[in-house]
Amino acid sequence: MPLRSNAIPADARVCQWISQHEALHHFCTYTGPTQSQQHIKPLHWYVACRLVLEGGFHPEDITPRPPFRVVVKGGKHFLHFDPTVATGGERTILGGLKTKNVDVVVTKDGIGPVMAVSCKGMTGAFRNLTNRMEETIGECTNLHITYPALVFGYMFVIRANRVIAALAEELPPDNEPPVKQLAANDIAIQEGGAPVESIFRFHSALRELTGRRGIRNDVSRYEAVTLAMAEMSGEHTGKVLDHFPPEDSPLRIEQFFQTLYLRYEERFLFGAPDLKSVTKRLDWDTNSPIFASSVFAEQPAFGFEPRMAGTSEN
Repeated sequence: MPLRSNAIPADARVCQWISQHEALHHFCTYTGPTQSQQHIKPLHWYVACRLVLEGGFHPEDITPRPPFRVVVKGGKHFLHFDPTVATGGERTILGGLKTKNVDVVVTKDGIGPVMAVSCKGMTGAFRNLTNRMEETIGECTNLHITYPALVFGYMFVIRANRVIAALAEELPPDNEPPVKQLAANDIAIQEGGAPVESIFRFHSALRELTGRRGIRNDVSRYEAVTLAMAEMSGEHTGKVLDHFPPEDSPLRIEQFFQTLYLRYEERFLFGAPDLKSVTKRLDWDTNSPIFASSVFAEQPAFGFEPRMAGTSEN
């Protein structure tokens, strides 16, 4: 899918309606300091918007607030695109050990946080990947202690930096700067196309942290984890590698959101039918103005189907 021009304004501070490709393209091409989190913020926005469009969660329940508005007529829910209502920031959640600012959070009135997604990214220094595990485990444990029913997802993205020999084959145009020389520690993909050993080890470690099913299960596990590597060259910049993680891996990004929805349904609908009026996910009417908007028309390849009335199972 071609990237829209000015899809992510340089001064954007509130949630934008963008695609996964746009969010990862920004992640791959961002050159500012990563301490500001500006390289990963668009991924937060993508997750928040997808939780509305595909997940059926009310935009008012999500932080950061996506640029959508809901109008109810005759019991039907009509979704509108409205950038004026969008917000930025993170939500602070009370943990068992300390409060924690979480990237994307769905909160239900009278219940508290019911779903959260933590988005992390790494641009280099991949030998240090395993050092992230302590932080990763601690964040999950901290929140599950206070909210054992919380459906918590962990999304980790990596720049698929390739060896210089491979990059040299893709010479930039004359008016572009030469390819930045990468340190050996910043290489993610070897010449044969396979990830470096440190990323394989990180993948193996993350596999042990996913798959939490019930509220009595290990609080240090996430309900869903995904590991995605984004291409760094030419027209493929921002595209997720399709050969890693392996097809049989539970960390494939294609499974991530559906796993979150399934765990949510099990706990907050099937497990608590009396709360259904509060927790039921919404179905968007097919005549919603958003589906006729120019923004929607410009994104023909979402990679997911909006949750429309008459098409969902629940």
